[in-house]
Amino acid sequence: MHPLFHKADQLSGVVIGAAIEVHRDKGPGLIESIYERCFMHELKLRGIAAVNQKIVRIEYKGLVFDELLRCDVLVEDCLLVENKAVESVIPIHKAKLMSYMKLLNIPLGLIINYHESMLKNGIVRLILPGANLT
Repeated sequence: MHPLFHKADQLSGVVIGAAIEVHRDKGPGLIESIYERCFMHELKLRGIAAVNQKIVRIEYKGLVFDELLRCDVLVEDCLLVENKAVESVIPIHKAKLMSYMKLLNIPLGLIINYHESMLKNGIVRLILPGANLT
């Protein structure tokens, strides 16, 4: 089991609640950056540490460099959130989130699509392979 899985799992409910609050107030139809800024503020109001646009160290066959990842929000170093405002979540959105989760060794990820009229229909939960196994 990933050492941060339980923490991420518990945080995911609070994070989804924060996203629902943003969606309740703003509704669907806005651009992604508006939702992300409101979401970051809502997390702060709830006392949850989060960063966006994280710089990470990349290693490849002896090459080491720092790169600014375009992952939306990393919550308490254990939960990765991709905010979307799209017609529907497609496989490349899931693949991108999973790639970021592997790169950062994050056990749990959420895609939150604010375009849905009912936000719960726009939430996708991904688990890093093996992260929840004991």
